[in-house]
Amino acid sequence: MVFISTIFWFIIVIEALWWILWIGLAFSKKIYANAVFMTASVIVWGILAISCVNGLIVSGGFLVVLLFLVIIPFLLLPGMVSIITEYQRGVLFRFGRLIGVLGPGLNIIFPFGIDRVIKIDLRTFTIDVNKQEVITKDNIPVMVDAVVYFNVFEPILAVTKVANYTQSTTLLGQTILRSVLGQHELDEILSQRAQLNELLRSLLDQDTDPWGIKVTAVEIKSIEIPDTMKRAMARQAEAERERRSKIITADGEFQASQKLKEAAAVISQEPSAIQLRYLQTLTEIAAEKSSTILFPFPIEFLKAFNDPRKGQ
Repeated sequence: MVFISTIFWFIIVIEALWWILWIGLAFSKKIYANAVFMTASVIVWGILAISCVNGLIVSGGFLVVLLFLVIIPFLLLPGMVSIITEYQRGVLFRFGRLIGVLGPGLNIIFPFGIDRVIKIDLRTFTIDVNKQEVITKDNIPVMVDAVVYFNVFEPILAVTKVANYTQSTTLLGQTILRSVLGQHELDEILSQRAQLNELLRSLLDQDTDPWGIKVTAVEIKSIEIPDTMKRAMARQAEAERERRSKIITADGEFQASQKLKEAAAVISQEPSAIQLRYLQTLTEIAAEKSSTILFPFPIEFLKAFNDPRKGQ
C-alpha cells in the first residue's frame, strides 16, 4: 500500500507541475480569466487528491476517487488548447457572446463548450463565377464567366454578419456580373474588358465590405458569342478591311498624281528631258530581256504633218 501511495504522490506532483505550467502560459498570453479558472481548479484538485492519498494510506479506501482525480488533468487540459495557424484568426464566443479575436499560436480557452472558436482563413480565395447568360444593351445574348479574388480583412464581421461569406460572395458576383454587362453593348464588352473588370471589382467590393470581405480583383475569363453573330462580325471586319484598302489605294493614287503633275511641270520647262526619260525607259525594258519593245513616239513629230491651212 505504501508503494502504491508513493506512485500516486509522484503522479500528483507531476500533474500539478504540468497544471502550473499551463497557468503560467495563460498568464503569459494575458488570458487572465482562464488563468484564474485553472488556478482555482488546480487548488480544488490538489486538496481532493491529497485527501484521497491520505485516506488511501490510512484506511486503504478512496482508490477509485484517486484514479478519477489522476485522469482529470488529461481530460481537462487538452480541451483548453486552441492552436491558430499564422494565416488564420479565431473568433472567440463564450456562452454564445462575442469575446474577441484570437491571434496565431497557442491559445487557452475554457473547456466543456464554454468557449467556442471559429477559425477564419485570411488567405486570398478564388471563386469561379459560373457562366451567366447576359443580354447586352444591343439585345445580343452572350455567355460570360468570371473569376473573383477576395480575402477576409475583418474576421468578426465575416462570422457575425453573413452565414457563409464564400457562397454569398459567389452569388453576389453572379448578380452584379449580369447587371453590369447588361448595361453595355457587345462592342464595349469586347473592347473595354479592363474597365469593366475594375467596375465589377469596385461594385462587388462595396457590397461585401459590410461582411468584412475585401475583393481584390475581378477578371472576365471568356465571352461566348452565338455563331450567327460571329459570322456577322466576320463580315463586318472583312468589309472594314476592304474599306481601309480602298482608302489607302485611293490615297496612293492621289499622291502619285500629285508627283506626276510636279514631274510634268519640270519636264515641260525643258523639252529635252522627255528624251532622257525615253532612253531611261528603254534601258529598264532591255534589262528584262523582253522580245518586244514599245518605243514611245513623241507627239511633237506629228506636228510636221499638220496642214497649215486647216490649222491642224
